[in-house]
Parts: sequence; C-alpha cells; structure tokens
Amino acid sequence: MGYTGSASGSVSQQGLPVRIVSTGTSLPPQLVTSAEFDQRWQLRAGTTAAASGVELRHQASSGESAQSLAVIATRAALDSAGLKAQDLDCVVSASSTPQQAIPCFAAQIHAALGLQGSGIPAFDLNATCLSFLVALEQLSYAIAAGRYRRVLLVSAELPSRALNPACRYTAPLFGDGAAAVILERSDADGSALLAAAQETYSEGQDACHLKAGGSNYFLAGQAQVASAVGTFFEMDGKALYKLSARHLPALFERVLRQAGVRRDQIQCFIPHQASGKALSILPRLLDISPARIVNILASHGNQVAASMPFALDAAIRSGKAKRGDLIALIGTGAGVSLGVAVMRL
Repeated sequence: MGYTGSASGSVSQQGLPVRIVSTGTSLPPQLVTSAEFDQRWQLRAGTTAAASGVELRHQASSGESAQSLAVIATRAALDSAGLKAQDLDCVVSASSTPQQAIPCFAAQIHAALGLQGSGIPAFDLNATCLSFLVALEQLSYAIAAGRYRRVLLVSAELPSRALNPACRYTAPLFGDGAAAVILERSDADGSALLAAAQETYSEGQDACHLKAGGSNYFLAGQAQVASAVGTFFEMDGKALYKLSARHLPALFERVLRQAGVRRDQIQCFIPHQASGKALSILPRLLDISPARIVNILASHGNQVAASMPFALDAAIRSGKAKRGDLIALIGTGAGVSLGVAVMRL
C-alpha cells in the first residue's frame, strides 16, 4: 500500500520514515564454476552457464553455517555504521530456511553476536525468496510507529545443501551467502519507504518446495534418507514464470502509483536474482531500462532470500544507488508470492 497519515502521526504522505543506515555481506570462500558442472555432466563448454545465467557461485564447506555467514555480514554492516551489536534493539532473520526448526534462526544469530542476557528481541520473518522485502515493509511500520529504533535485518542462505546434484536445472542455479542491513527511523534526510505490496497466488504452491530439513541438517545429506520424497529442493521454473509474468506487471504499476513516482524516475531496480531467463525478461515485462537493473546472478547465483539485499549492497557499493535515489525492489518467491517496494534511499 501507499502510506499516509495525519500531520501528528508517524506516517506521512512522504512514506514511512525509514532509512537503510548500512549494509554488509558475507560469502563462503569456496567457488564452484559452471565449467565444473559441464565437466561433471560431460557437456560442451559453456552449456551450464548459458542455461543458468550463472558463471560461478560460492558454496559453504562442512565447517561453515548460515549462522556464521549471518554474523560476518552483520558485523560488516555494524562496522560500516560505526555501531556495536549492543546498539541494536531488534534482531530479525529474513531467511527462507532456518538452521533448525526450533529455536528461531534470529535467536541463534542473536547469541552468536554476544547478545545473551541483553533482552533484545529476536524473531524470524519467512516468505521464502521474498523474505527480505516482506520483512523490510513490516519492520518499516514498526520503526515508523516508534516500536523499534534500530533494527538488524539479515538474510542468510545455504541452498547448496538442499540441491539434488543430479538436477541440471537447480544444482547450478543457486549460491550460498548472507546479507545484512541496519534500519533506523529517518526524519531529516527524506529517506523513506514510499510504497510496497505483496500478492500470493497459492495455486502455485507446489511449483517450488522443500518438504524437509533445515540448513544444518538437510535430510538430503543423510545417506539413509537421501532418496526419500521431499528431501531435495524442487522447482518448476515454467510454472513459476507463468504465474509471475501474469501478475507482476499490474502489481508493479500499482506500487508505482501508490508511491507517486514514474518508472523513469527510479534510478535503480533491484530484483530477486531468480535466474538468467527471469532477469533477461524483466525489462520487457515491466518496461524498464536494462541499464538500471542490478544483476549479480553471474557471479553469485540465486541466493534465495539473501539475493535481494546482496544486490542492494552491490548497488550501493558500486555507486549505482546513492543516498536520496529512488529504488525499486522487485521479487518473487515460493507460494507463489510477488512483491514490489519503492524506496528513497
């Protein structure tokens, strides 16, 4: 929705007064190239990269965890802002898959940051690949209302551990990584979440699913159950694309209207890095300039919920997105869910 309110309220016609203070990312050091997949499957050189849009992706070792990547990304964001973990008053994980079912992933990140005994709240918000965008909107409301002052929002993903190594579609598409942002209320510099919306079309719920496990104990990695139904991630890319292409353009137009901006006023479009095909179709689907789209898929792969904040971090560091710029976040996720947000950095 677009955001309006009374002059005395915390929400104004200029949107929810929230700013991204800083960003941080983390990647496991191990690289897997698409050439390795070509060799594994005895394909002509370049076949895997051409099909997936991914040249290389990072993959966590057995000694690394989503929690460890989340902490590194968080500390990078905190250092960039000149803050300590104790300066936060809320810790939120927006990841598609936690390390384990219980406790929430945010509590594990909270502990690893040394926040035991602090009482600082920690919780998860999960909308699969759309988790970051959904959490950004929900937390913006809470910050604008005065519920929180400074929030850590972190997405950490290890999709490599849930992939079927024999699947030529999904195995090369994904990469591991974590990205974090620090959010604060903004009253003076004009930074704001101008409008955002999410839609879910649950007729597509079976087009993308993982029925078992968590990133610390994916059942696909257990020899005795590796052949069981539901232990590997499965995705029907064609079904996902059809639903997204049918509904995303209208959602995008609606959010632009609610934000009161035109597409040519947006300096930077930051999409979920779904696939090479999805990113190549996006300019035509939404009538936007390819030059303004942030595309890091070739060097990172699809990092699930971490892909959008990772692309945001890349845009900021490269100068493609600067303070005061209008940006649009555009995402899709299992469900099937779609989301768009327009923000002034």
